[in-house]
Amino acid sequence: MDGFLGTRGSFMLDFVFAAMLATVPLLVVSRYLVRRASYQMHRRMQMALSVILFVAIIGFELEMRIYGWRQRAVDSPFWMDGAMNDWIDGSLILHLCFAIPTPFLWGFVLYQAMRKFPKPPGPSDHSASHRFWGRIAMLALTLTAVTGVVFYWLAFAAAG
Repeated sequence: MDGFLGTRGSFMLDFVFAAMLATVPLLVVSRYLVRRASYQMHRRMQMALSVILFVAIIGFELEMRIYGWRQRAVDSPFWMDGAMNDWIDGSLILHLCFAIPTPFLWGFVLYQAMRKFPKPPGPSDHSASHRFWGRIAMLALTLTAVTGVVFYWLAFAAAG
């Protein structure tokens, strides 16, 4: 099924692209909420983002496994026939370096937060660890989004 952004991307490619673009500013808002001691709102926002991105990733992976993406990228000016010899494949490899470990890292941060923070959430002995790992997870998700946008543009949006 064709996407909704007017590119060569499929619906799920466009959806994940839009979700990743929205995620980075939402992470900034979530961090702002913590700095303002709105811990419950921070928790709710993180849980909602996690569920939305989990569903998006599952749908995206299913579509990629069933239909693939290469046939949609052939018309890109950056496309070259052959395996692993163009900007598109290089950007995908870089993206995957961040995209694969990030859900595990974020899941770890969420799991630890759910186990170790009091209910309702607030500062605790776990705060320093959560702050450290949360910043790393936020950086990883930001790098996943940035590299994903680059891959999407090279493969599906660039016009020749």
